[in-house]
Amino acid sequence: MKPIPARLRASGLHLSLSLMVAALAAAVVFGLWYPYPYREVSGGRELFLLVVGVDVIVGPLITLLVFNPAKSRRERVLDFSVIGLLQVAALCYGLWTVAVARPVHLVFEINRFRVVHAVEIDEGLLAQAPPGLQALPWRGPTLVALRPFKSPQEEQEATLAALSGVSLSARPDLWQPYDQAHQALQAVARPLGELSQRLPAQAPVIAEWLRQRPAGAPSDALVYIPMVGRKLFWTVVLDPVSWSVQGFLPIDSF
Repeated sequence: MKPIPARLRASGLHLSLSLMVAALAAAVVFGLWYPYPYREVSGGRELFLLVVGVDVIVGPLITLLVFNPAKSRRERVLDFSVIGLLQVAALCYGLWTVAVARPVHLVFEINRFRVVHAVEIDEGLLAQAPPGLQALPWRGPTLVALRPFKSPQEEQEATLAALSGVSLSARPDLWQPYDQAHQALQAVARPLGELSQRLPAQAPVIAEWLRQRPAGAPSDALVYIPMVGRKLFWTVVLDPVSWSVQGFLPIDSF
């Protein structure tokens, strides 16, 4: 029989190396592609754990099964090389899957914010986006807004496309720079204090967020707009002067 302690040591070493690689991958995924709160609202954490967790477990498990100190050095190197190549290939495919599903823009859409992901966007329409928005970002979502419709016919066509599953926010030909939408933002934003009154059960969550937030606009001046994610509804808190994002609340404010 193969010596159990030697197999366990080899598998443990492989697991340690796999965890180190997974930690580096996590730094990229959550530091660049899915910064807070998108690891929550876009399902980044679950997707990463699924594709990387399986890779981390399977590699050391195969090592546990095939390692045999009685094999020659050449045979062991060959075993580890094959296992390593398979594991690297699986990791690269998993990270590619996470990357194409990454959030790329937080789009102000009529009366809400919507998180748009790379996989949702027709790359053929990117050339019709305004300058500066024709390439999808790799360092977390940027703020974008929908422009006004040019005609009733365009509005009707876009609405029909949205009903068929192509959201307005995923249409690069309808984007405009965020700073051109301040008037539209002002028309739909509501005072944050009003949200506490409307949803009293969430008042402690709002109060705790206000206590912990960095210095910025006065608390009684802040406003909010609902946000639609891939799997959750959250709330964006804004400064009503600069319209910069002050933070996010895990509250469905629709």
